[in-house]
Amino acid sequence: MNTKTPPRLDGDYDYIIVGAGTAGCVLANRLSENPKTRVLLLEAGKSDNYHWVHIPVGYLYCIGNPRTDWMMKTAPEPGLNGRSLVYPRGKVLGGCSSINGMIYMRGQAADYDQWRQMGNTGWGWDDVLPYFLKSEDHHSESSDLHQQGGEWKVSKQRLEWDILKAVQEGAKEFGVLPRSDFNDGNNEGSGFFEVNQKNGVRWNTSKAFLRPALKRKNLRVVTEAEVETLELEGRQVTGVRYDRRGTTYSAQVKAEVLLAAGAINSPKILQLSGIGPHEVLSQFGIDTRHQSEGVGENLQDHLQIRTVYKVQNARTLNTLANSPIGKMKIGLQYALTQKGPMSMAPSQFGMFTKSDPSLETPDLEYHVQPLSTDKLGDPLHPFPAITMSVCNLRPESVGNCHIQSNDRHVQPEIRLNYLSAERDKHVAAESVRQAREIMSAKALVPHAPEEILPGPTVADQADLVRAAGDIGTTIFHPVGTCKMGSDPSAVVGPDLRVHGLNGLRVIDASIMPKIVSGNTASPVIMIAEKAADMIRKGA
Repeated sequence: MNTKTPPRLDGDYDYIIVGAGTAGCVLANRLSENPKTRVLLLEAGKSDNYHWVHIPVGYLYCIGNPRTDWMMKTAPEPGLNGRSLVYPRGKVLGGCSSINGMIYMRGQAADYDQWRQMGNTGWGWDDVLPYFLKSEDHHSESSDLHQQGGEWKVSKQRLEWDILKAVQEGAKEFGVLPRSDFNDGNNEGSGFFEVNQKNGVRWNTSKAFLRPALKRKNLRVVTEAEVETLELEGRQVTGVRYDRRGTTYSAQVKAEVLLAAGAINSPKILQLSGIGPHEVLSQFGIDTRHQSEGVGENLQDHLQIRTVYKVQNARTLNTLANSPIGKMKIGLQYALTQKGPMSMAPSQFGMFTKSDPSLETPDLEYHVQPLSTDKLGDPLHPFPAITMSVCNLRPESVGNCHIQSNDRHVQPEIRLNYLSAERDKHVAAESVRQAREIMSAKALVPHAPEEILPGPTVADQADLVRAAGDIGTTIFHPVGTCKMGSDPSAVVGPDLRVHGLNGLRVIDASIMPKIVSGNTASPVIMIAEKAADMIRKGA
């Protein structure tokens, strides 16, 4: 914080939104619809007018790029055999919706019914479905489950791979049946993911929600604005201090500050503001302005295990992209038609299955890709291959996220505790076995699948768990660090107001008490839609 000179005053606003990411852009649009409401939207990153944001394959160039990524890493993980993982978080208008995998997924009805059963009234499946529908612009005709005309575009993918169709046929042999819709409340089965794109171009929340609202005179957007602290008077949050290019500003709020900085940065901002566990804050000389044990706790994520199979008699991206002529054809195809591999989401084909047949709903999600590499961002293998990534949708391993300094430039410690729960170890081993079973199907015999990772010699339980630790990686779905509920560890209530404070809500993936059984971007949009509705009704 700049303490040499007083902060510049930035005026009074009805609402200050911290973070112009997946949730913040939605909030800015909905709250500025009332022309009498003054809204300030603060984003630490820059504009999304960067070509790699919009070309779908550009996620490869946005992740690990300080232009668009916070450049975070996890703490070394014992469950991953001491490895630390790169942990991308969007630092750009649109946030993670500008760098993610573009998969449209709501999760399962049972996820939200569990939230309601945990005491979060108004958050069951029947309660939240209208908010998914509110902003949806689905490629199919409007129905009870899908709507057209909203801001959030949902499209079919614009390319196909025969090898992925063969995997789907193979899965049928083991009872994994094709499913036409992953988003009707029960996603069991196989199918090709729907994506948040328009005509082969990424559709982020900046395009969907923020740009249409920028013409409103009552909405002010400030980029490169990193919040230093929330300002409090007793139990009342009165505004924020933020830094922009070395100058500190103070913005005052009449109604509420809406913290939408994500599951990592929202607890960081709270803790730097003196809101959180005293034992954490006191280590760095931060006065505890409001004791809240749960800030930064309950961190959950989906760990994916990347099994890789070399194949024959099949076209994969490995062979196309490793040829100079192939690369030229790929680029030309996209330039002329916005189709082909450059329009690809990271994963094209998915399956939802059960690690144990006694389960009521699937607990495994496969992201199947017509390519292979040692790790994200590395060169593709020089032989045709596919990746069968599989993740445990409902991990029992829980971690935390706490500041490591009173300096906002220091990233928090992100400790996921992957594979610390015994059940998660069991599910990891079972998921590899299940992937092997599917790849042994008769439908795949013409392609002679050969297991590269983790390798066919890895067979017993202990070796499979160890291998999962060696090859497991995040699927970038952190949630839960400001969880919703009424128990002593809950940070916000069902209205998303921070317990014990006035004028402050948290509205992003951090409020999820339990992680959803699928990808997280569209559930965050739903959370923001519902929050905006509650705020307007309350006002």
